[in-house]
Amino acid sequence: MDIKTFADLIDWTRQLHAHLARCLQASAQKNQSERASALLDYISTHESLLERAVAEYEKQADKNVMQTRLYDYGVHKPIERNSACDNRYNTLDFDSIARDIFSFHDQVMALYDALIGKAEIPEAKSLLEDLRSLEQHEAMRMASQIGRMNDL
Repeated sequence: MDIKTFADLIDWTRQLHAHLARCLQASAQKNQSERASALLDYISTHESLLERAVAEYEKQADKNVMQTRLYDYGVHKPIERNSACDNRYNTLDFDSIARDIFSFHDQVMALYDALIGKAEIPEAKSLLEDLRSLEQHEAMRMASQIGRMNDL
């Protein structure tokens, strides 16, 4: 997907979370470790919720901001959809899955941080900050839940 506008960026992010949710759900059924399978199932559900939250930004964001071109922002895609999720989750252990998922979210937040630093339009900067905040909050919530699962 070519990211040319804020609408494209938000749609790409939503699709990325949806793709990851589907892949993790499929891997949850194939991973031999009950603990890893439970983690994959939890993260899959979490990614689905995050997909819906990002979709709300598509609906509610200012139409003018959504059509703002990003070519001046130097947008790149740090995460390829195919590398975000593949069959490796079928065999990864609990800790490796957690590290990989947090790395994924860190990359999404890094992209938003880079764009925030370049945003000149206040509304665009605000939208990016809101999206980064959503990712950050959800990553912290997930870290808390994973920490609890790890304690069990």
